[in-house]
Amino acid sequence: MRVAVSGFKGRMGHEVVKTVLREADLELVAVLDHEPKEKNIREIVEFSSLDVPVYGNLSEMLETVKPDCVVDFTTPKVGYSNMKTILEHGVRAVVGTTGFTPEQITELRTIAESKKIGALIAPNFAVGAVLMMQFAQKAAKYFPNVEIIELHHDNKLDAPSGTAVKTAEMMAETREFIKQGAAEEVELIEGARGAEYEGMRIHSVRLPGLVAHQEVIFGAEGQGLTIRHDSYDRISFMSGVALSVRKTKELETLIYGLENILD
Repeated sequence: MRVAVSGFKGRMGHEVVKTVLREADLELVAVLDHEPKEKNIREIVEFSSLDVPVYGNLSEMLETVKPDCVVDFTTPKVGYSNMKTILEHGVRAVVGTTGFTPEQITELRTIAESKKIGALIAPNFAVGAVLMMQFAQKAAKYFPNVEIIELHHDNKLDAPSGTAVKTAEMMAETREFIKQGAAEEVELIEGARGAEYEGMRIHSVRLPGLVAHQEVIFGAEGQGLTIRHDSYDRISFMSGVALSVRKTKELETLIYGLENILD
């Protein structure tokens, strides 16, 4: 498959480039940056042996190179517009950018289905993180008292993380609604109890040195249960990215969540 990478200078995008180069059935045909100084990726020392054009305009890249699939790891500000442009050009998309609203996902799915092309948005591409979310969903049926703590590097722009939101959404499907905390509790400092989703509390930590981590803490009388996943290196996401790129060939719709394509 001919693959282009959008946001290739970011930490995740850089890792995606290396992953595409490693995979025998994937070919890197273009990369995109919002304000590129380079014309070709070979101008970057690490990739000096390659001949891959660098673009600053998404539509130009799609029309000139005509990739089979674009992998997008950019920012919440442009993630939606990028994916819409990719799909409208009839190109498959794998997107790890977070911050999509349910309405945006519905609109993008409609475009994908009208074009009969596959696309995938995943808040997290680590298989271990997907299992963590599935385990939490199952546990929430029996432990409705639960809070989520997600921890990421301090350059992450959105909070809570897409993984935390997706986890809460999945737990809400099986969990009895309970508003977490004492009925009369008071925040002495605004935000101390975190964000609220369907009665659950979500807390976001941003610190240098972290990559991506999340724990889901359940409590009940006389017992507790903690489900945690840690990504220590961005390579933990890459098997999921490669799988998603290949899977788009079989799809004619947009899938939200890596768990929906795992066997």
